[in-house]
Amino acid sequence: MTEAQKKKYFKRVNDDIRKYGYHTTAVLEAENSTPFTYSTGIFENFKIPELFISGLGPNLSEELIKNYADQYKHGAVPLNKRITDLTERFPVYFIKVTNESLSDYVLSSIRHYEDKKYEYLQLVFPDLNGNFPNEPNYDYDQKIVGEFKPT
Repeated sequence: MTEAQKKKYFKRVNDDIRKYGYHTTAVLEAENSTPFTYSTGIFENFKIPELFISGLGPNLSEELIKNYADQYKHGAVPLNKRITDLTERFPVYFIKVTNESLSDYVLSSIRHYEDKKYEYLQLVFPDLNGNFPNEPNYDYDQKIVGEFKPT
């Protein structure tokens, strides 16, 4: 990415945060890597953790991040609990992740927050058969960055 492209991209990030309260960054699938999407600005503007999603395409991930921000802004996010009302498509879990475990992924957030405090959660979803990563026969390319311990 050229310096001009970086400048244009980070201007868009900042403009989205000002306009919508957050920006979503999607990194598409490449050889030997899983696609992922993450938010920047939710922690700062809505007082809930940013969200990281691994293994889903950008459109669905952006929809899930929007639903998450709308549903939980200024409230408590349930951790390690099965959530059935974020989307009609499938249930999800939110798990805590450390910023260090995401340091290779959430570069826009690292740049945006610099030395300020911020937090992340990971959204965990089932495979096409409805199995979660802790269940037998789970089969999906979803990188779990945090510790998945549903209750």
